Amino acid sequence: MTASQLKAKMIVDKDFKIAQVDSRIFGSFIEHLGRAVYGGIYEPNHPTADEAGFRSDVKELIKELQVPIIRYPGGNFVSGYNWEDGVGPVEERPKRLELAWRVLEPNYVGTNEFINWAKQIGTEVMMAVNLGTRGVDAARNLLEYCNHPGGTYWSDLRIKHGYKEPHKIKTWCLGNEMDGPWQIGQKTADEYGRLANETAKAMRLVDPDIQLVSCGSSGSGMPTFPEWEATTLNHTYEVTDFISLHQYYGNRDGNSANYLARTMDMDHFIQTVISTCDYIKAKKRSKKTMYLSFDEWNVWYHSNDQDRKIEPWTIGPPQLEDIYNFEDALLVGSMLITLLRHADRVKMACLAQLVNVIAPIMTEEGGKAWKQTIFYPYLHASVFGRGISLLPITDSPKYDATDYTDVPYLDSAAVYNEEQDEVTIFALNRHLTENMLLTCDVRSFDNYTIVEHIVLEHDDLKAVNTAHDEKVKPHSNGASELKDGYVTANLNKASWNVIRLKKLSD
Repeated sequence: MTASQLKAKMIVDKDFKIAQVDSRIFGSFIEHLGRAVYGGIYEPNHPTADEAGFRSDVKELIKELQVPIIRYPGGNFVSGYNWEDGVGPVEERPKRLELAWRVLEPNYVGTNEFINWAKQIGTEVMMAVNLGTRGVDAARNLLEYCNHPGGTYWSDLRIKHGYKEPHKIKTWCLGNEMDGPWQIGQKTADEYGRLANETAKAMRLVDPDIQLVSCGSSGSGMPTFPEWEATTLNHTYEVTDFISLHQYYGNRDGNSANYLARTMDMDHFIQTVISTCDYIKAKKRSKKTMYLSFDEWNVWYHSNDQDRKIEPWTIGPPQLEDIYNFEDALLVGSMLITLLRHADRVKMACLAQLVNVIAPIMTEEGGKAWKQTIFYPYLHASVFGRGISLLPITDSPKYDATDYTDVPYLDSAAVYNEEQDEVTIFALNRHLTENMLLTCDVRSFDNYTIVEHIVLEHDDLKAVNTAHDEKVKPHSNGASELKDGYVTANLNKASWNVIRLKKLSD
């Protein structure tokens, strides 16, 4: 078989609907960790800093990504965080030993500053509450501070701090990774389920319109997965709206073919959580469907040795600063495809994290902000992945990897935007050495034309971007055509492709 003979087929039909894509699946995450906040989004002495100290160049890059929601303030950080430390006059805020990452937390940025910043970039906040060292009382007080109009102690304190209008935060996480032995205040499943249930009840009495996320397992490899989900949901099913999933992947052994197949595991993880949720639904004879919040996902392995060299109790040291290569971008694209194909149950997701810490955006202190390789598939999915997720029917050659069997070389998703009369096909060629000829039946979309075929490719899987050399960036010179209702596209070896179709004017 020559390089041009690898062939795959696909059907994209407007009636094969999975679900409307909730834009929140393109969310992200900022934790008080490393240089995510201090030296990332916030750097008062930077030439682009606004009057509040936030970097405008970073804000512009985030706006480009159109991030709809950002989880804050953690992460492991939140399990030891006293939210009261981060409100009121900055000069009066205490400096604390931050135990999750063993740094000094100065509390220069807190709840109000972050919410203001989020409004400037046009995103919502997914606020997490501390169920590690704290619980019901602190959670309901924070909610009252943020969302109650006024006339009570905590809402009037917000007004006193200069914020007359309530923040109206809609989405709240009930703790973080409470099954993890690394977590401050780790809980058993029953302990967490009971606490989360009581916290949720109290918070809903303060504001009945919020949505709540219950902690799922910290990853599919946890020894208690999926029993943790079954036990905790037995307590929280009727008082929460989502259960969280967290998963990171790496390529420590340098096996690229196996690495690019890791979304087979991600798909199985999602399916298992769905099955567990539906078991509890049946057990409780409930009419409600539990949705999924995949609120931590990314590649994470490059920086694993870095943190051992960090001097403890400093402010904003470099931590978890993975420098991503081209194959990482391919896997991130595949993970986004997986989320789109599960749009019926995955309603929120957060690429972890957004700036400097395992992030698509990196910054230099006093210098440039720049795009990592993974910036681009995230950008393309966020911008072009809004609409109805369609079920692609595919016929692709397959391969066996070290950990997975029957891995299709073609990984794909499709989204139909009815309002704009556009269809976007996301297609990844996992083959490392051969191009793929893709034939896609789009006959249900009459009178459409291809307006763009974006390609992200590079001859070197290990190529990286830096502040001064962007080696990995997309182009719009993909080889594709639409004729008689069929798209024919050449997908280059190891490439991420975004094929955009738009209806012609009548």
